[in-house]
Amino acid sequence: MIDAGSYLLFLLAVLALFVSPGPNMAFVLSHGVSMGPRAGLAAGLGIAAADLVHTVSAATGVTALVAAWPPAFDLLRYAGALYLLWLAWQALRAGSVPPKAQTDAASFARVVRSAWLNNLVNPKALLFFMVFLPQFVDPARGSVPMQLVLLGITLSLAGLLFNTVLGACSGQVGRWLQKRGAAGFQRGLLAAMMAGLALRLLLLERPSKGI
Repeated sequence: MIDAGSYLLFLLAVLALFVSPGPNMAFVLSHGVSMGPRAGLAAGLGIAAADLVHTVSAATGVTALVAAWPPAFDLLRYAGALYLLWLAWQALRAGSVPPKAQTDAASFARVVRSAWLNNLVNPKALLFFMVFLPQFVDPARGSVPMQLVLLGITLSLAGLLFNTVLGACSGQVGRWLQKRGAAGFQRGLLAAMMAGLALRLLLLERPSKGI
């Protein structure tokens, strides 16, 4: 299967990606700060699940088919931006609900689903799996799809571990803020972060090649 040296290089590259600020980090941090550690964990789970979908899509050639269709990039980014704006609106609407009730109502499954869908409709994430994973694959060492799946599972599990820690830390900050009556700030932060991510998607430029 995958050469040990290539696998180690892959792990180092993944670590460097994780510590670099990006939309996934922003999603986990904002949910952890606004809703607590449990929401941070839920966001991490949703992102990891979406990574697995991207992995299977890349390994089976589905990603390449989507990327070959010219309107795909714009359709994905517009859909993603609209969804993030809807999440921002939902965060602002929650202002009429007491903080404790918000924590109860924002179910674990709902945050998982939000993170999963946000990652899934991000065209940059789709391109990332199509371009990044194959760099560490050696056709001479066996099935290329199986190597892609192994790399994708590794990335997903490593991402889940990183985001769990990130969500727990940001969740503790959120609890500290909530005890000091900063629920309005927490909701505003979540709404602003979702709106900012939506704007980021809208401003993305279509790659000169591919999707």
